[in-house]
Amino acid sequence: MDSDPRAVRVRIEADALHLTRAQDAEGAYYVLPGADGAAGAAAAAGTAATAIAAALPLSEVLHARIRPVGSAEAVLRGWARGAPPPYVAFEDPAALAPVRVRAGAIVIRDGRILLIHFTDEAYYEIPGGGVEPGESPPAAAVRELREESALAGAVVAEVARVWKEGRREHYFTLDAEGEIGPPEALDTYGGIPVWVPVAELPRTRVWPRRLAWRIAHWHRTGWPARPAELADSVEDLTAPCDW
Repeated sequence: MDSDPRAVRVRIEADALHLTRAQDAEGAYYVLPGADGAAGAAAAAGTAATAIAAALPLSEVLHARIRPVGSAEAVLRGWARGAPPPYVAFEDPAALAPVRVRAGAIVIRDGRILLIHFTDEAYYEIPGGGVEPGESPPAAAVRELREESALAGAVVAEVARVWKEGRREHYFTLDAEGEIGPPEALDTYGGIPVWVPVAELPRTRVWPRRLAWRIAHWHRTGWPARPAELADSVEDLTAPCDW
């Protein structure tokens, strides 16, 4: 891997990951060092002049905006499991045109989150769906929530962007009124809207996997000030995910 000019070096010393801190319109983010592509991304964003060195412990890295997001996922997976790799491949799905843009609605009431349960395959999804032509992601989240649950929602904030299998997914917290409608009136492709305790999310088979445990964390500690950026290549919903 170290002979690949697009490999990203992973430098962990004194239990801290060494990064380059930069700035964009939404605030601070971090770049993994050691790859021409990563350095070029920072320069293209106009941040090269203000980039500074930083070192973050795992507890902070887990919730930081780190780019490229695909490479950051590989670093976190290894580090959280006790085996950080010395290099990872340069992978930046955020730089590619998405094959589909999806919007998701995070609705929590009395410590429970609304999910769509697909009983045949025993998994759950956060309510949401594809953004239609001319539609904004926030508007799509409100529409999809209404179609899949009959709840009337209003967007509070965007809290996460997830790249998975070529898609770019936007997730919003919503305030919602009303009650879940009858199944025959909902557009859920066979799923059933249910309320699940937020505390159970890390142990529940939910897509997207890497977002589920973060929602539980944010519900306890406070929602992020700017959207989290995550690549999610997790395929096994039974495996624990706390990174």
